[in-house]
Amino acid sequence: MAAVGAGGSTAAAGPGVVSAGVLEPGTASAELLLTWEGAKAHGQGLPQPPDTSVRVPAHRRLKYISLAVLVVQNASLILSIRYARTLPGDRFFATTAVVMAEVLKGLTCLLLLFAQKRGNVKHLILFLHEAVLVQYVDTLKLAVPSLIYTLQNNLQYVAISNLPAATFQVTYQLKILTTALFSVLMLNRSLSRLQWASLLLLFTGVAIVQAQQAGGGGPRPLDQNPGAGLAAVVASCLSSGFAGVYFEKILKGSSGSVWLRNLQLGLFGTALGLVGLWWAEGTAVASRGFFFGYTPAVWGVVLNQAFGGLLVAVVVKYADNILKGFATSLSIVLSTVASIRLFGFHVDPLFALGAGLVIGAVYLYSLPRGAAKAIAAASASASASGPCVHQQPPGQPPPPQLSSHRGDLITEPFLPKSVLVK
Repeated sequence: MAAVGAGGSTAAAGPGVVSAGVLEPGTASAELLLTWEGAKAHGQGLPQPPDTSVRVPAHRRLKYISLAVLVVQNASLILSIRYARTLPGDRFFATTAVVMAEVLKGLTCLLLLFAQKRGNVKHLILFLHEAVLVQYVDTLKLAVPSLIYTLQNNLQYVAISNLPAATFQVTYQLKILTTALFSVLMLNRSLSRLQWASLLLLFTGVAIVQAQQAGGGGPRPLDQNPGAGLAAVVASCLSSGFAGVYFEKILKGSSGSVWLRNLQLGLFGTALGLVGLWWAEGTAVASRGFFFGYTPAVWGVVLNQAFGGLLVAVVVKYADNILKGFATSLSIVLSTVASIRLFGFHVDPLFALGAGLVIGAVYLYSLPRGAAKAIAAASASASASGPCVHQQPPGQPPPPQLSSHRGDLITEPFLPKSVLVK
């Protein structure tokens, strides 16, 4: 299920919290701090400086909560799909699960928009008429990424059905490589040498894991085709990278809310999913029924796809780039450990080496770009200008100390900010 990230430039309704201990411009604390500095500069009476002792711990708690949500959702979705697809008995139709997830996502976003309008049906109808029908050009722009993400969701079922969960989790990190390449080609972004090196490291790690898989690492069910699984995950990574960058390119500057964008994606996703269902499995679904093979485990997968992505879209704005990279690394570890316990997955030295390279590459790619250069430049500037001593008036409190830089202003996005969060 694709959900628009709340921190995205095309979907964000307001500023989010950055790294722990850093105030966000536009917040009450930041505005009060500017008033304090301005009054000091003009020799006016100084108001009491802002008290950030309560906000900072709260921000840290939100960061830790967002870390936990990202890790659990990333790992649990893959593990639950693998579990549901390998259970003995009748196998459900993956295309129906994709459609159901889009329907539930769209209904959830509709209810949230209804709540934002304070339960006023007339206001909601007028709002949707204006946003969806009158501004139809913006709505139609979402058809292309929605088509690609519908294809991607179906490909994920194919990939996870034919690859161990841990192998899929490692290989799926190729989406970082594809997103970076499409960002360079379509958005003219530049990558640092460290990021290029991390992408090479990422590709090497994935290649090692796939070599281990091709070499027959552990027992393999007869109905699984690793070649088909690899092709599906590579196609899924390509579609993910292109759709995310395309979404950012065509909707940059749009004022639509996160729930409106996800509702529009849900509408297109449902329609396109039904077309895909009819084309791929229409005859079988017509004869056996839409919900054929559905078990509590399958419903768990559908609910995770529908609501897990929306939950991530809410908390992801509290996670900085390093936290996202750390969450991805933890998800790989968690998926591997759970695969050993649930599916009898065998970890050999070759897989451990490849997974370790991928985890290291993800971490390196998510490091702040140019942070060292910015700090060095600030130090050089301070040395050139000489020591500056400010005489504090007697009885006045010292000015509050802020971080010297904001991570999100000097970092290249771990993934484009408008990438639809899985």
